[in-house]
Amino acid sequence: MSDLSSEEEAEEAEADLGEYDGERNSEGERHGRGKAFLPNGDIYDGEYEHGFRSGQGTYRFRNGACYIGKYLLNKKHGRGIFYYPDGSKYEGDWVNDQRHGHGVYTYANGDTYTGEWFNHNRHGQGRYIYKDTGAIYVGGWVNGNQEGEAEIIYLNHRFRGKFLNGNPVGHGKYIFDIGCEQHGEYIHSEQVK
Repeated sequence: MSDLSSEEEAEEAEADLGEYDGERNSEGERHGRGKAFLPNGDIYDGEYEHGFRSGQGTYRFRNGACYIGKYLLNKKHGRGIFYYPDGSKYEGDWVNDQRHGHGVYTYANGDTYTGEWFNHNRHGQGRYIYKDTGAIYVGGWVNGNQEGEAEIIYLNHRFRGKFLNGNPVGHGKYIFDIGCEQHGEYIHSEQVK
């Protein structure tokens, strides 16, 4: 399941846009608490600093998405929760409008990923739970793909090995709950010709 298919829409820049009800500084900039009704139908209610969304705020998108969390210079930055229109949600760290750091993504189908993020991608160590099967992938991720040393835990067995682009590669083994092990080597099909 991709966490990139239902991305939030770009948030409106607010310089002199829409209606604003809130505090201003001596230069007339939005500064302090305020609520903005943007021309595109989005609504922001939260803190401003020198005309920028900065601090805690809630941004409601016209498409039904909603972000509740920290901002810095009009960008999601710090801890926050993003609710997507398809029912999925991300709760975790943001840097410069990107999921970045540690977070939990709950997909619309009930799958969950808990782990590290880098530039909006699952990247680093993480745990992915497949709701329909109960299988759990625990291991490395690179740019959104299962990669590196990992373990997949199934109902009555587990697989330990390496992954590349979401597929087992090289030496790996199945460990069954009854005590048996099956060792083998995974070879890409294009290599077997």
